[in-house]
Amino acid sequence: MSDELRRRLIDAARAMNDSGLNQGTSGNLSVRWDEGMLITPSGMDYAGLVPEGIVYVDAAGESSGSRKPSSEWRFHLDIYRQCTGAEAIVHAHPAWCTTLASLHQPIPAFHYMVALAGGNDIRCAEYATFGTQALSENVLAALRDRKACLMANHGMVCFDRDPERALALAIEVEHLARIYAQALQLGEPVLLSDEEMELMQDKFRAYGANAQAR
Repeated sequence: MSDELRRRLIDAARAMNDSGLNQGTSGNLSVRWDEGMLITPSGMDYAGLVPEGIVYVDAAGESSGSRKPSSEWRFHLDIYRQCTGAEAIVHAHPAWCTTLASLHQPIPAFHYMVALAGGNDIRCAEYATFGTQALSENVLAALRDRKACLMANHGMVCFDRDPERALALAIEVEHLARIYAQALQLGEPVLLSDEEMELMQDKFRAYGANAQAR
């Protein structure tokens, strides 16, 4: 089972870079496994990554394997500990999400698809140095009742129930960030009401693959 998960994680990592969502070795992905998680290694090109290079990190934060885990392993592990529904995580530095994050700008309810992230906005986590517990705590606060957030002066992170869905959500959040940034150039976007966004969340929970999984 772990070999299959490792291969899926590698496929998602390569697809992330191929999509333009991320560049080089800057992002990282993980999947919940056993009492901990499997996570991409630190500073390695995904094109050359093999299943043995994926790192296991246990519930206590101890890693095993031939390589070091991503420097962001702390917030990955904390998300699994505290966020319901988190089975796979994608962290990346996509251009439009990072543009908004550099302004500490959340994505409000300018479009109904924002509800895919679990609420009526996509928050921006406060800045902290990468790889620190402070960053993990800031990310957890921004992810409260959400599946995605921006990270100030950094990038974005999201989770879902498998690597493929987590990557699809990350791509959608980047698309929303681009459209919102473009809309801001023309004026102040009209926001949908909280009631409408709650309705959208209900509809997404009953939509397609989500309905079949219940």
